[in-house]
Amino acid sequence: MAPQILRAEDRTPAPWKNGGGVTSEVAVHPQGAGTEDFLWRVSVADVAGDGPFSAFAGVDRIITLVDGPGMALTVAGAAHKVDAPYEPFAFPGDAVTECRLLGGPIVDFNVMVRRAEMTARVRVVRSDTSVRPAAGTGVLAIVLDGSAVLRHASVRLGRLDAVLLREGEGDSFGVDGVLAVVDLAARPGR
Repeated sequence: MAPQILRAEDRTPAPWKNGGGVTSEVAVHPQGAGTEDFLWRVSVADVAGDGPFSAFAGVDRIITLVDGPGMALTVAGAAHKVDAPYEPFAFPGDAVTECRLLGGPIVDFNVMVRRAEMTARVRVVRSDTSVRPAAGTGVLAIVLDGSAVLRHASVRLGRLDAVLLREGEGDSFGVDGVLAVVDLAARPGR
């Protein structure tokens, strides 16, 4: 199988119920799953205002600031400042989480996995790299800034374009900017 290219221009933004922003889903597994039945979900959000995060029972989250001045999060009563671009911050998605913007709207990159079923790790890469998913794993790579070239597939990825690589679909990236690489793996025994 060839890697799945996920273009930013093909995404349809969905407004939040609380009016605080919009989310564009990059990829979800299983394909077509909703917020109640995904195993993993990757998205990009435009956050326009302060407010609570939606709670996701049994979900672990990793959020990465892409654009804007950042946000102050209170997760289960503990304060965290997420104001440095491209530095992933992991937290439980079922914890009560409040967000206060630090001076204006932001764009963030969000990874969610069902804790009992999956694990995720986000690495930020600023130079050429190779990716080869191990057995039973997948890798989603997304350009957060600049561009990247998927060398063997001869595909250029622009800002917020992504590629999903499954077992046996390794490739190398020529990176001219910032690339987030998300390793997605089923928990042992799953």
